[in-house]
Amino acid sequence: MKKSYAVKVPLKDAEKIKVILNKHRLIDKNLKIKKDTIYLYFPITKKDTLLILKNNIIKEDFEEVEKKIRSYKENLDLPADLKKLLPTSYDIIGNIALVKLQDELIKHKKYIGEEILKSKKNIETVCLIKPVAGELRTRDIEIIAGEKQTTTVHKEFGLSFIVNVKETYFSPRLANERKRVAESVKPGETIVDMFTGVAPFAVMIAKNSNPKIIYAIDKNKKAIELAEKNAMINKVLEKITLINQDSKDIGKKFKNSIKADRIIMNLPFSSYLFYENALEIAADKCVIHYYEIINEEKISERIDFLRRKAEEKGYKIINAHVNKIKTYAPRQFYIGIDITAKKINADVA
Repeated sequence: MKKSYAVKVPLKDAEKIKVILNKHRLIDKNLKIKKDTIYLYFPITKKDTLLILKNNIIKEDFEEVEKKIRSYKENLDLPADLKKLLPTSYDIIGNIALVKLQDELIKHKKYIGEEILKSKKNIETVCLIKPVAGELRTRDIEIIAGEKQTTTVHKEFGLSFIVNVKETYFSPRLANERKRVAESVKPGETIVDMFTGVAPFAVMIAKNSNPKIIYAIDKNKKAIELAEKNAMINKVLEKITLINQDSKDIGKKFKNSIKADRIIMNLPFSSYLFYENALEIAADKCVIHYYEIINEEKISERIDFLRRKAEEKGYKIINAHVNKIKTYAPRQFYIGIDITAKKINADVA
């Protein structure tokens, strides 16, 4: 409660007086207007207000309006040079926030974490993270505020995904991309998701399209275990074959048994190392959704590499469309390249 000067007005005159007070910007927006059975009380910003209301001014206790925090930065009491280093955004997976901090901010990590918790009611845990590393795509994670948990349920486009942010890879920022790819799938396609993680691409496609089969592959056993659960809870398990396998071996193991009409390659820092393996299981005409985190000036160089490697494998790239999905760092982007590859001399439409 906070004591403030107020205008005491009979209920029958309240609307008329409110118009006058608003016109002169005299109502204190930080306090809640209150009333009883006879009067309404307007908290005002100053005592010496309009002459016509002078005899109606009293002092009253008012409830304060709960301020909506637009950004976690608002209440952080840090030096200006450090405030400039605060991240402008962070990922939210389910009820867990993942935040990256520059070295200069690390000693304030718990303070920053607590303010993030206060700024978003749906967040229960804040984790300090380092970049994803290795073929298993796992992160070093430290819980800096909130509940001690790393497993959550993330929802997108009506689907639910169980994610362990410490042991598996998941990017909430690819939600629209997953939906876009799913909508581009034609009925009866054979699809290979080479780095499926907890299977967000596979589940999204299985739920929204009508593929013949989706082979969802990942080297990370824990990711495959969660992928199976996600396929089950979204009721698409019969459309997905889960394989705990290193994708470098898919050509050797599946060359004669899988001919993929569409291949998804979401291994942001290393997809190029597996591109030839993908071509080994490609149908005579295949769409490859290739993802990479790359410096902007190297995108053209990467496309030349992909064209050259395709030709070495007997394919010609007839289309390569680049989509800058999000900024990862200054002049570094998370890109998606939609590649249409056709077997040289193959008789396909």
